[in-house]
Amino acid sequence: MATDYDAPRKTEDDGNESIEALKARVPDNLSGSVDVEDADNPSSFDLPGADLSNVELDVVVLPPQEDEFTCMDCFLVKHRSQIDHEGPSGPICRDCAA
Repeated sequence: MATDYDAPRKTEDDGNESIEALKARVPDNLSGSVDVEDADNPSSFDLPGADLSNVELDVVVLPPQEDEFTCMDCFLVKHRSQIDHEGPSGPICRDCAA
């Protein structure tokens, strides 16, 4: 005889507990509480159109490597193994050629 492993298993203890008893067994740390400090701190994100003229960014730009090319369709820098063909404007990657 085949056993249906997907069927729910019933024991003598099933069905005897009320919803309140099941809720009492669930830990309270799973409740949906909001951290008040994060909700009251709007400085953690910038609004669109904000004046960022006094912000300085430190970015290191690497020169093109010998095994890289810039796709002339999507303008992404990719590895030479991703080149599909040379178009009239320059190399085209496999993603853009598809």
